[in-house]
Amino acid sequence: MKVTEYIKNAEGNPLVSFEILPPLKGGSMKNIFKVLDRLMEFNPPFIDVTYHREEYIYKKRSSGYYEKTAIRKRPGTVGICAAIMNKYGVDAVPHLICGGFTKEETENALIDLNFLGVTNVLAIRGDARKFDGRFIPEKDGHHYAIDLVKQIKGMNSGTYLDTNIVNGLGTDFCIGVAGYPEKHFEAPNPKIDLKYLKAKIDAGADYIVTQMFWDNKRYLQFVKDCHDIGINVPIIPGLKPITKKRQLGSIPRIFHVNFPEDLVDAVHKAKNDEAVRQIGIEWCVAQSKELQAAGAPVLHYYTMGDVDTFVDIASQVM
Repeated sequence: MKVTEYIKNAEGNPLVSFEILPPLKGGSMKNIFKVLDRLMEFNPPFIDVTYHREEYIYKKRSSGYYEKTAIRKRPGTVGICAAIMNKYGVDAVPHLICGGFTKEETENALIDLNFLGVTNVLAIRGDARKFDGRFIPEKDGHHYAIDLVKQIKGMNSGTYLDTNIVNGLGTDFCIGVAGYPEKHFEAPNPKIDLKYLKAKIDAGADYIVTQMFWDNKRYLQFVKDCHDIGINVPIIPGLKPITKKRQLGSIPRIFHVNFPEDLVDAVHKAKNDEAVRQIGIEWCVAQSKELQAAGAPVLHYYTMGDVDTFVDIASQVM
Protein backbone atom coordinates (compact mmCIF):
# COMPACT_ATOMS: atom_id res chain seq x y z
CA MET A 1 0.00 0.00 0.00
CA LYS A 2 1.14 3.56 -0.59
CA VAL A 3 2.24 5.88 2.21
CA THR A 4 -0.49 8.33 1.25
CA GLU A 5 -3.10 5.57 1.45
CA TYR A 6 -1.98 4.62 4.95
CA ILE A 7 -2.37 8.25 6.01
CA LYS A 8 -5.79 8.56 4.41
CA ASN A 9 -7.04 5.31 5.91
CA ALA A 10 -5.82 6.26 9.38
CA GLU A 11 -8.39 9.08 9.42
CA GLY A 12 -6.35 11.13 11.84
CA ASN A 13 -5.34 8.28 14.14
CA PRO A 14 -1.65 8.34 15.09
CA LEU A 15 0.81 6.43 12.93
CA VAL A 16 4.48 5.83 13.57
CA SER A 17 7.25 4.85 11.17
CA PHE A 18 10.95 4.17 11.55
CA GLU A 19 14.02 4.68 9.40
CA ILE A 20 16.87 2.18 9.52
CA LEU A 21 20.38 2.01 8.12
CA PRO A 22 21.69 -0.94 6.10
CA PRO A 23 24.47 -2.74 7.97
CA LEU A 24 28.07 -2.05 7.07
CA LYS A 25 29.40 -4.32 4.33
CA GLY A 26 30.05 -7.71 5.87
CA GLY A 27 27.17 -7.29 8.33
CA SER A 28 24.15 -9.52 8.74
CA MET A 29 20.40 -9.21 8.27
CA LYS A 30 20.09 -10.82 11.68
CA ASN A 31 21.03 -7.50 13.25
CA ILE A 32 18.38 -5.70 11.19
CA PHE A 33 15.78 -8.24 12.28
CA LYS A 34 16.78 -7.84 15.94
CA VAL A 35 16.03 -4.13 15.64
CA LEU A 36 12.80 -4.57 13.69
CA ASP A 37 11.49 -7.39 15.89
CA ARG A 38 11.29 -4.88 18.73
CA LEU A 39 9.90 -2.02 16.66
CA MET A 40 7.12 -4.12 15.12
CA GLU A 41 5.14 -4.03 18.39
CA PHE A 42 4.23 -0.44 17.51
CA ASN A 43 2.64 -1.52 14.21
CA PRO A 44 4.51 0.75 11.81
CA PRO A 45 2.77 0.71 8.42
CA PHE A 46 6.08 1.24 6.65
CA ILE A 47 9.82 1.21 7.29
CA ASP A 48 12.28 3.49 5.50
CA VAL A 49 15.63 2.07 4.43
CA THR A 50 18.39 4.53 3.63
CA TYR A 51 20.68 4.39 0.59
CA HIS A 52 24.30 5.47 0.88
CA ARG A 53 26.46 6.62 -1.98
CA GLU A 54 30.02 5.51 -2.47
CA GLU A 55 32.80 7.02 -0.40
CA TYR A 56 36.43 7.62 -1.23
CA ILE A 57 39.20 5.96 0.73
CA TYR A 58 42.95 6.02 0.14
CA LYS A 59 44.68 2.65 -0.19
CA LYS A 60 48.43 2.40 0.14
CA ARG A 61 50.04 0.53 -2.73
CA SER A 62 53.30 -1.46 -2.74
CA SER A 63 54.95 1.50 -4.45
CA GLY A 64 54.31 3.58 -1.36
CA TYR A 65 51.79 5.81 -3.11
CA TYR A 66 48.17 6.12 -2.04
CA GLU A 67 45.40 5.40 -4.53
CA LYS A 68 42.00 7.07 -4.28
CA THR A 69 39.37 4.30 -4.35
CA ALA A 70 35.57 4.48 -4.27
CA ILE A 71 33.71 1.98 -2.08
CA ARG A 72 30.10 1.64 -0.95
CA LYS A 73 30.12 0.87 2.78
CA ARG A 74 26.39 0.23 3.26
CA PRO A 75 25.02 -1.65 0.25
CA GLY A 76 21.90 -3.80 0.31
CA THR A 77 18.98 -1.38 0.43
CA VAL A 78 16.90 -3.22 -2.17
CA GLY A 79 17.53 -6.62 -0.59
CA ILE A 80 16.71 -5.32 2.88
CA CYS A 81 13.42 -3.90 1.61
CA ALA A 82 12.49 -7.28 0.13
CA ALA A 83 13.42 -9.05 3.37
CA ILE A 84 11.34 -6.64 5.48
CA MET A 85 8.28 -7.08 3.31
CA ASN A 86 8.67 -10.86 3.24
CA LYS A 87 9.26 -11.33 6.98
CA TYR A 88 6.91 -8.76 8.47
CA GLY A 89 4.34 -8.01 5.78
CA VAL A 90 5.16 -4.31 6.24
CA ASP A 91 5.80 -1.96 3.36
CA ALA A 92 9.37 -0.82 2.87
CA VAL A 93 10.34 2.61 1.57
CA PRO A 94 13.78 2.58 -0.05
CA HIS A 95 15.62 5.85 -0.41
CA LEU A 96 16.77 6.61 -3.93
CA ILE A 97 19.63 9.07 -4.27
CA CYS A 98 21.12 11.00 -7.15
CA GLY A 99 24.72 10.67 -6.04
CA GLY A 100 26.62 7.68 -7.35
CA PHE A 101 24.00 6.55 -9.86
CA THR A 102 23.52 7.11 -13.55
CA LYS A 103 20.01 7.54 -14.90
CA GLU A 104 20.11 4.01 -16.30
CA GLU A 105 21.22 2.55 -12.96
CA THR A 106 18.36 4.43 -11.32
CA GLU A 107 15.93 3.04 -13.89
CA ASN A 108 17.19 -0.51 -13.32
CA ALA A 109 16.86 -0.10 -9.55
CA LEU A 110 13.28 1.08 -9.99
CA ILE A 111 12.51 -1.91 -12.22
CA ASP A 112 13.88 -4.25 -9.54
CA LEU A 113 11.81 -2.52 -6.85
CA ASN A 114 8.70 -2.70 -9.00
CA PHE A 115 9.19 -6.44 -9.58
CA LEU A 116 9.55 -6.92 -5.81
CA GLY A 117 6.23 -5.19 -5.18
CA VAL A 118 7.71 -2.07 -3.59
CA THR A 119 5.27 0.80 -4.14
CA ASN A 120 6.94 3.65 -2.22
CA VAL A 121 10.25 5.44 -2.71
CA LEU A 122 11.85 8.50 -1.15
CA ALA A 123 13.65 10.55 -3.79
CA ILE A 124 16.53 12.67 -2.47
CA ARG A 125 19.66 14.18 -3.90
CA GLY A 126 21.93 12.80 -1.21
CA ASP A 127 25.05 14.24 0.33
CA ALA A 128 28.38 15.13 -1.16
CA ARG A 129 31.14 12.57 -0.81
CA LYS A 130 33.39 13.11 2.18
CA PHE A 131 36.30 14.68 0.34
CA ASP A 132 34.41 16.49 -2.43
CA GLY A 133 33.27 19.57 -0.54
CA ARG A 134 30.22 19.89 -2.79
CA PHE A 135 27.76 17.52 -4.41
CA ILE A 136 29.07 16.05 -7.68
CA PRO A 137 26.67 13.88 -9.71
CA GLU A 138 27.65 11.00 -11.94
CA LYS A 139 28.48 11.84 -15.54
CA ASP A 140 25.04 10.70 -16.67
CA GLY A 141 23.28 11.08 -13.33
CA HIS A 142 20.83 13.51 -11.83
CA HIS A 143 21.97 16.81 -10.34
CA TYR A 144 18.85 17.46 -8.27
CA ALA A 145 16.09 15.53 -6.52
CA ILE A 146 13.48 17.08 -8.82
CA ASP A 147 15.11 15.33 -11.77
CA LEU A 148 14.88 12.03 -9.92
CA VAL A 149 11.20 12.70 -9.17
CA LYS A 150 10.59 13.38 -12.86
CA GLN A 151 12.24 10.11 -13.87
CA ILE A 152 10.15 8.11 -11.39
CA LYS A 153 6.98 9.91 -12.45
CA GLY A 154 7.85 9.21 -16.07
CA MET A 155 8.21 5.50 -15.35
CA ASN A 156 4.81 5.59 -13.65
CA SER A 157 3.52 6.71 -17.06
CA GLY A 158 5.45 3.98 -18.90
CA THR A 159 8.25 6.25 -20.12
CA TYR A 160 11.72 4.69 -20.15
CA LEU A 161 15.15 5.97 -21.15
CA ASP A 162 15.12 3.72 -24.22
CA THR A 163 12.81 5.60 -26.57
CA ASN A 164 12.36 2.42 -28.63
CA ILE A 165 10.23 0.94 -25.87
CA VAL A 166 6.61 1.21 -26.96
CA ASN A 167 3.73 0.55 -24.57
CA GLY A 168 6.14 0.04 -21.68
CA LEU A 169 4.71 -1.14 -18.39
CA GLY A 170 3.91 1.80 -16.15
CA THR A 171 5.06 1.54 -12.55
CA ASP A 172 2.98 2.84 -9.64
CA PHE A 173 5.37 4.40 -7.16
CA CYS A 174 4.26 6.76 -4.43
CA ILE A 175 7.03 9.36 -4.29
CA GLY A 176 8.27 11.02 -1.13
CA VAL A 177 10.72 13.93 -0.96
CA ALA A 178 12.64 15.70 1.79
CA GLY A 179 11.64 19.02 3.38
CA TYR A 180 13.64 21.27 5.67
CA PRO A 181 11.86 23.20 8.45
CA GLU A 182 15.12 25.06 9.10
CA LYS A 183 16.00 25.43 5.39
CA HIS A 184 18.37 23.31 3.36
CA PHE A 185 21.86 24.57 4.12
CA GLU A 186 22.58 25.22 0.43
CA ALA A 187 19.44 27.29 -0.19
CA PRO A 188 20.05 31.06 -0.10
CA ASN A 189 16.93 31.68 2.02
CA PRO A 190 13.77 29.89 3.26
CA LYS A 191 11.57 31.37 0.52
CA ILE A 192 13.77 29.95 -2.25
CA ASP A 193 13.98 26.62 -0.41
CA LEU A 194 10.17 26.40 -0.36
CA LYS A 195 10.08 27.29 -4.04
CA TYR A 196 12.34 24.32 -4.80
CA LEU A 197 10.19 22.07 -2.61
CA LYS A 198 7.00 23.11 -4.40
CA ALA A 199 8.69 22.37 -7.73
CA LYS A 200 9.27 18.80 -6.55
CA ILE A 201 5.61 18.46 -5.58
CA ASP A 202 4.50 19.95 -8.90
CA ALA A 203 6.78 17.44 -10.66
CA GLY A 204 4.85 14.56 -9.08
CA ALA A 205 5.98 13.99 -5.48
CA ASP A 206 3.18 12.73 -3.21
CA TYR A 207 4.38 13.47 0.31
CA ILE A 208 7.16 15.14 2.30
CA VAL A 209 9.33 13.86 5.15
CA THR A 210 11.16 16.55 7.08
CA GLN A 211 14.72 16.76 8.26
CA MET A 212 15.01 16.22 12.01
CA PHE A 213 14.18 19.17 14.25
CA TRP A 214 13.83 19.82 17.98
CA ASP A 215 11.53 22.84 18.02
CA ASN A 216 7.95 22.03 16.99
CA LYS A 217 7.30 25.69 16.21
CA ARG A 218 9.64 25.33 13.25
CA TYR A 219 7.67 22.35 11.90
CA LEU A 220 4.30 24.01 12.41
CA GLN A 221 5.49 27.20 10.71
CA PHE A 222 6.98 25.10 7.90
CA VAL A 223 3.63 23.36 7.36
CA LYS A 224 1.85 26.71 7.28
CA ASP A 225 4.37 28.17 4.85
CA CYS A 226 3.96 25.12 2.61
CA HIS A 227 0.17 25.47 2.62
CA ASP A 228 0.46 29.18 1.89
CA ILE A 229 2.31 28.51 -1.38
CA GLY A 230 0.01 25.70 -2.48
CA ILE A 231 1.72 22.58 -1.14
CA ASN A 232 -1.10 20.34 0.03
CA VAL A 233 0.51 16.90 0.34
CA PRO A 234 1.08 15.18 3.72
CA ILE A 235 4.09 16.55 5.60
CA ILE A 236 5.60 13.94 7.93
CA PRO A 237 7.80 15.22 10.78
CA GLY A 238 11.15 13.51 11.21
CA LEU A 239 12.31 13.09 14.82
CA LYS A 240 15.46 12.01 16.61
CA PRO A 241 16.34 12.39 20.30
CA ILE A 242 19.69 13.67 21.45
CA THR A 243 21.40 10.89 23.43
CA LYS A 244 24.98 12.07 23.97
CA LYS A 245 26.45 15.37 25.10
CA ARG A 246 28.86 15.51 22.16
CA GLN A 247 25.89 15.61 19.78
CA LEU A 248 25.37 19.25 20.73
CA GLY A 249 28.26 19.93 18.36
CA SER A 250 28.13 17.05 15.88
CA ILE A 251 24.43 17.13 14.93
CA PRO A 252 24.32 20.84 14.00
CA ARG A 253 27.55 20.42 12.04
CA ILE A 254 26.41 17.36 10.10
CA PHE A 255 22.70 18.06 9.66
CA HIS A 256 22.67 21.89 9.74
CA VAL A 257 19.96 22.12 12.39
CA ASN A 258 19.59 23.99 15.69
CA PHE A 259 18.85 22.95 19.26
CA PRO A 260 16.46 24.99 21.44
CA GLU A 261 18.14 26.87 24.28
CA ASP A 262 16.19 24.98 26.97
CA LEU A 263 17.36 21.63 25.60
CA VAL A 264 20.97 22.77 25.38
CA ASP A 265 20.88 24.04 28.97
CA ALA A 266 19.46 20.75 30.22
CA VAL A 267 22.08 18.71 28.37
CA HIS A 268 24.92 20.88 29.68
CA LYS A 269 23.72 20.25 33.24
CA ALA A 270 23.52 16.46 32.74
CA LYS A 271 26.13 14.49 34.70
CA ASN A 272 26.68 11.81 32.05
CA ASP A 273 25.40 10.50 28.72
CA GLU A 274 22.78 8.29 30.35
CA ALA A 275 21.29 11.43 31.88
CA VAL A 276 21.48 13.09 28.45
CA ARG A 277 19.66 10.10 26.95
CA GLN A 278 16.83 10.44 29.47
CA ILE A 279 16.57 14.16 28.70
CA GLY A 280 16.45 13.37 24.99
CA ILE A 281 13.74 10.77 25.46
CA GLU A 282 11.58 13.12 27.53
CA TRP A 283 12.01 15.91 24.99
CA CYS A 284 11.17 13.63 22.05
CA VAL A 285 8.11 12.20 23.80
CA ALA A 286 6.85 15.71 24.50
CA GLN A 287 7.53 16.69 20.88
CA SER A 288 5.72 13.62 19.62
CA LYS A 289 2.60 14.16 21.71
CA GLU A 290 2.41 17.82 20.74
CA LEU A 291 2.79 16.94 17.05
CA GLN A 292 0.07 14.30 17.31
CA ALA A 293 -2.25 16.85 18.88
CA ALA A 294 -1.43 19.27 16.07
CA GLY A 295 -2.47 16.69 13.46
CA ALA A 296 0.89 15.42 12.16
CA PRO A 297 0.01 12.52 9.83
CA VAL A 298 2.86 10.22 10.93
CA LEU A 299 5.67 10.40 13.47
CA HIS A 300 8.80 9.34 11.63
CA TYR A 301 11.74 8.34 13.84
CA TYR A 302 15.36 8.28 12.65
CA THR A 303 16.62 5.27 14.61
CA MET A 304 20.26 5.15 13.44
CA GLY A 305 20.57 1.74 15.10
CA ASP A 306 19.58 2.91 18.60
CA VAL A 307 16.59 0.63 19.08
CA ASP A 308 16.43 0.84 22.90
CA THR A 309 15.89 4.59 22.86
CA PHE A 310 13.11 4.41 20.31
CA VAL A 311 11.33 1.59 22.09
CA ASP A 312 11.33 3.79 25.20
CA ILE A 313 9.92 6.73 23.21
CA ALA A 314 7.31 4.83 21.20
CA SER A 315 6.10 3.03 24.34
CA GLN A 316 5.16 6.40 25.82
CA VAL A 317 3.69 7.84 22.63
CA MET A 318 1.64 5.06 21.03
